[in-house]
Amino acid sequence: MTTPTTYPCPTCKRPATWTDNPNKPFCSERCKLIDLGSWAAEEYKIAAADTPFSDEIDDQKT
Repeated sequence: MTTPTTYPCPTCKRPATWTDNPNKPFCSERCKLIDLGSWAAEEYKIAAADTPFSDEIDDQKT
């Protein structure tokens, strides 16, 4: 029997299995909820040059 492939959990860095893991890529429900809370608290940000439709808003002001 082969050893299941593991990857580091994005939250706690402990090994997490990929197969038969309902919380993948996290090692547990707890780590999944910690990550969700970080997104909800806006601790993660996706960089963008402009906000969507910002050029349309500027055109309407003049």
